[in-house]
Amino acid sequence: MENVERTIISQYDTAPSIVTLIQAFNQWIDPRADIDAFYNLVWNVDTAVGEGLNIWGRIVGVGRNLNVAATKYFGFDEAGTVSADPFGQSPFYSGQRLTDAILLDDAGFRSLILAKALANICDGSIPDLNQLLINLFPGRGNVYVTDGGDMTMTYTFTFHPTPVEAAIVVESGILPKPSGVSATVVEI
Repeated sequence: MENVERTIISQYDTAPSIVTLIQAFNQWIDPRADIDAFYNLVWNVDTAVGEGLNIWGRIVGVGRNLNVAATKYFGFDEAGTVSADPFGQSPFYSGQRLTDAILLDDAGFRSLILAKALANICDGSIPDLNQLLINLFPGRGNVYVTDGGDMTMTYTFTFHPTPVEAAIVVESGILPKPSGVSATVVEI
């Protein structure tokens, strides 16, 4: 505080002991640094880190853990399966994709939090959904949503999403869709 004397009630404003104690206390324990740190590390989602982002994740309803589909299986490249590895390197393909749990880093989690916050207030219109996709995948290429006109919609990616991005799209549930509408994800 700049003027700590303003915090002393009038009956004590001439008492030298209390004035000296409050002035010394203000010099020893300056709350501005703690308030600034709290704002930057927790309150401001653009600069928050670690536990601050975890708090924001709980507020908007997302977590750091995502299941990423395993991309390699035992097999032969000629079979046309998902990327194949030699014997003893990867699991057999059983008809269902295996998953690995990953923990998003702060940058990825921040993007997920902001996208989920936008999805929470999104009205489900095509322009709002396209804005969400632009915010979620900045500079990655074209990604957009189209209305099929028959209670279907398609999220179209003109780039290959990373396994983490694909997990965000499929596993996190942040891509909204209106009730009764079927949504698909397409990569071209």
